[in-house]
Amino acid sequence: MTPLLAGLLAFVLALIGVVGIIVPVLPGSITILAGLLVWGIWGGSTQAVVFAIIGGALVLAGMTASAVLTKRNLDKKQIPQWPVIVALIGGVVGSFVLPGFGLLVGFVVTLLVCELVRVRDLKQGLSTSWTALKSVGLGMLIELALALLAVTGLGISVFMTLI
Repeated sequence: MTPLLAGLLAFVLALIGVVGIIVPVLPGSITILAGLLVWGIWGGSTQAVVFAIIGGALVLAGMTASAVLTKRNLDKKQIPQWPVIVALIGGVVGSFVLPGFGLLVGFVVTLLVCELVRVRDLKQGLSTSWTALKSVGLGMLIELALALLAVTGLGISVFMTLI
């Protein structure tokens, strides 16, 4: 595989991965890692390998930070993980029922219903749902920020190699 083809494939995979972080139906960070791996193997230079390793470390740090911070915030408020997991499933279903904005609506509505079932109080259910939503959102933002840094590094590396 030529460095040009490897760069194009790696960048397309990385962009799909960024969309996957925002829309959790796609495997976001894993797809970015696949793109970085393609570039590291077939980029044709030591610099490609270095950028792939640094980008991979950033993506893995983002995935880890997202998971750890989300769990820590949920644990601090004594919110179990099952409502968030069920809400993710509800979001995926919602994305098919209401294309475009169904993912967000399905996630939020399912999370609220799960919390209402769990706590059996509207005020507390709204409060814990909001806390869980903020926790998941913060984790996604951190993961997205580090993934965008990795993709930017990939873009710079591809550009430097091809000029």
